[in-house]
Amino acid sequence: MIERGSGVAVWRQIEDSLAAQIASGALQAGAQLPTELQLAERFAVNRHTIRRAVATLVERGLLRVEQGRGTFVQDNAIDYAISKRTRFTQNMARQNLSSDIDILLSDTVPANAELAGLLEVAVGDEVFRIKTLSRVEARVVDCATLFFPAARFAGLPQVYQRQRSVTRALREFGIDDYTRRFTRVTARLPDAETVDYLGIPKNRPVLHVKSLNVDLDGRPVQYGITCFNGDLVQLVMEDD
Repeated sequence: MIERGSGVAVWRQIEDSLAAQIASGALQAGAQLPTELQLAERFAVNRHTIRRAVATLVERGLLRVEQGRGTFVQDNAIDYAISKRTRFTQNMARQNLSSDIDILLSDTVPANAELAGLLEVAVGDEVFRIKTLSRVEARVVDCATLFFPAARFAGLPQVYQRQRSVTRALREFGIDDYTRRFTRVTARLPDAETVDYLGIPKNRPVLHVKSLNVDLDGRPVQYGITCFNGDLVQLVMEDD
């Protein structure tokens, strides 16, 4: 019940009320919040007041906003295992979570000095660049940019388009197994493109992960830069 003139701002009372419903389970993890209009009618306030209360709950990590879908009660973060053999599909399957990958872009670019060193090619050599968007249970959890040495994997973009999996694509080139040489994780604010892809506020840090996979002879097969939605994913370091 909202008490006007109580000395506590109305939006703060609404925030406390919704937080209490989340804590009690009346609003369950993953549940969609009523619309701003519905909440405004329930609490007999204007939509701006609701918007402020909801924004604060988002900042507290109790709610999340998914662009084009609505506002949801935050649920437990998805465990994403980082190990000697990190595999997106297997990570999700062992948690009984459905997943899929959208390909946003696929092209060829000349290797700069950094890419040349990582993929062990010459500066200026062609590398395949593939940008992807990963969903788990229909929620966008990460956007990634993958690089592959083009001379070694001629036609790989078409294979990846069909397979939607690095593991399955590389298998068609005779790479039956590969391992992670390094994984480097930092937290940083997202750029405008990442904000759009992940549907997150521009002031919400993402987990920025750089990784290099090599074949069993130690030759690089794929370098990746992935931005994880930190509200939905927690990285778990595992021994393989």
